[in-house]
Amino acid sequence: MKWTADVTDGDWIRERLDVPWRATMHDVVPHGFAAYARIFHPARRDRPVGDEWPGLPYAKHRREWDAFQARDPEIVDERVSWATTAVAMGTTMHTGAQWHRLVAPGRIVENEDGPRDAAGWRYGDPEQGDLAPDLVAVVAGHLAAHTTTPDDGRVALWEGFGALVGFFGESPSRVFFQIGAPESGELAHHNTMLGRSFRDRLNNVFRKPQWQDGILSREISEGPRLQLPGRDYLLFRGGVSELADPGWVLRMPWRDRIAEEHGFPPAAHSPSLVWPADRSWVLVTEVDYDSTIVGGRPELIRALCSDPRLEALPVREGTALTWDADDVNR
Repeated sequence: MKWTADVTDGDWIRERLDVPWRATMHDVVPHGFAAYARIFHPARRDRPVGDEWPGLPYAKHRREWDAFQARDPEIVDERVSWATTAVAMGTTMHTGAQWHRLVAPGRIVENEDGPRDAAGWRYGDPEQGDLAPDLVAVVAGHLAAHTTTPDDGRVALWEGFGALVGFFGESPSRVFFQIGAPESGELAHHNTMLGRSFRDRLNNVFRKPQWQDGILSREISEGPRLQLPGRDYLLFRGGVSELADPGWVLRMPWRDRIAEEHGFPPAAHSPSLVWPADRSWVLVTEVDYDSTIVGGRPELIRALCSDPRLEALPVREGTALTWDADDVNR
């Protein structure tokens, strides 16, 4: 996978989007494919073993939460599908479902905790703008089998992901506070320095902007963008077959090596757009969507929707996927 400055390769997508936006999936997904599939990003849920979550809100149930933390029960955590969630909440799973509608019967306290079902599971939201790495590989395997150019295509990545590109500024886009014991000596000095640098308002006004490195090189950071309505993307040349490898994260140019140097595991955002040179299909993981859309031939859509490793349903052209579009679960 290599960066390319020739962003004209994505012009065909711009020509097949709704401009201005019309609040359908074609604000970000190209028109003109025979069929479409919606791949739902999985959520996670957890619950204590042999115990119950204390009540909400926290401020009202502080003693219960303190006692719960003192007991320190084992917490089980698992990936959960939208369909399983709908069953647990007594709602209906369907192709136009919206997560907040599916979990609406769960007890929710805004900004404090996720909804809970009758069995004591607490639910977290599906990831927005990112498809899990293992599922990227599964989807890419199907995509590679339904193009004549599996080793030649384009991959676009939204430029707005945190710390992805460098910029001119007074301070870096992020800092890493190191954890260790005891909190003294060089480690304490390092963390104190980082904290002070972000709060030093007196001296910050006199600092001159300097180039702050991102994950990607300065050449890429300052290079041209694929400009689509409301979104700008970095464009890379490579085949979808590279993404079909379960270890694809390790070979992407946007792999977060900076975080790895500070002890984090290898990670890379899933592509925002992927299409092959023959344009037989397109994959779109919009940054504000908690699902991924694939447009292509009917046989590809059937393969995706029948794979038990994925949670995918056919979706009609022109479908609205806005937060208020779920008319079934009201």
